[in-house]
Amino acid sequence: MRRALAVTAVAGAAWATRRALKRRIGHSPLWPLPALETPVSGHSPRRALRALIVSRTEPARGVLHLTLESPDLPAWTPGAHVDVTLPSGLVRQYSLCGDPADTGRYTIAIRLIEDGRGGSREAHAQLAEGAELEVRPPRNRFELVPAASYVFVAGGIGITPILPMLRAATAAGADWTLLYGGRSRASMPFLADLAPYGERVSVLAEDETGRPDLARVAGAGPGTLVYCCGPEPLMRAVTAAAPDPAAVHLERFAPAAEPGPLRAFTVELSRSGRVVEVAAGESALAAVRRELPDIPYSCEQGFCGTCQHRVLTGAVDHRDELLTDRERADSMLLCVSRAKGDRLVLDL
Repeated sequence: MRRALAVTAVAGAAWATRRALKRRIGHSPLWPLPALETPVSGHSPRRALRALIVSRTEPARGVLHLTLESPDLPAWTPGAHVDVTLPSGLVRQYSLCGDPADTGRYTIAIRLIEDGRGGSREAHAQLAEGAELEVRPPRNRFELVPAASYVFVAGGIGITPILPMLRAATAAGADWTLLYGGRSRASMPFLADLAPYGERVSVLAEDETGRPDLARVAGAGPGTLVYCCGPEPLMRAVTAAAPDPAAVHLERFAPAAEPGPLRAFTVELSRSGRVVEVAAGESALAAVRRELPDIPYSCEQGFCGTCQHRVLTGAVDHRDELLTDRERADSMLLCVSRAKGDRLVLDL
């Protein structure tokens, strides 16, 4: 009897240990390192979702429009984007351009960039109707702030996060106008979706009218918010034209120009005490990977959050387009951000 009780106790303890270990691993993408309060990707790895591609169309030359469906897709708000894992494992970020009220369905649009890093080429070549995609829950750093009036400016594929904003602004009874520019009408997606808005929308094809006239931005009155998404030169021009730069909200599809020269600095890995030198011409991620080659990373442009890690000591020169102010208080993205001084200590 005692032997049976002992065996039962040992088996129960082993089961409890395995369960606890499984839970511990699940909560830390970097097991056996301690879990961060906010996971490195910004979301629990167990929240990766599978969605079915139910429609594939080309609303303009070089633009792929996908509709994804799943009963597990979380709610979202205008301006949100999702991380999409491509078949090769590349992770790319795309704005949601559908209707937030259409639950269980996401729509995204992908511009083909022939000389890009390969994500858009893979998407155009391999993402077919009937296939499954892995997506992460939406994040939003381009929230539509309630206002009485707006000026929206979109350049090319930058129309994608603006589309749901137009629906929301219209439903709220706000006064708004849209300047939508592109190289040619043939390259500008969703023109048919914009047609019902009539004179509120100005379509400015460069081969017809030249560069867009930003007089509406310059004439924005007090309380009018300006939302712009598109190429960096367009966003710089919009910011310069706006009477109140604080009223301008921007969404980038590529990192902003680096502010100032890059300086060398050192990074201490607190858990081992090892110190790595980060040269002026390399990223903190590249330097840390010399010591920790298995450290996770993905986009290397400051968008996906995979390389987010806690900073214990030192001021950070944040150069990402992802982290909130609260997250920036004690963490950084190693792929793009750097030290403001000579040294950082990371919880690695």
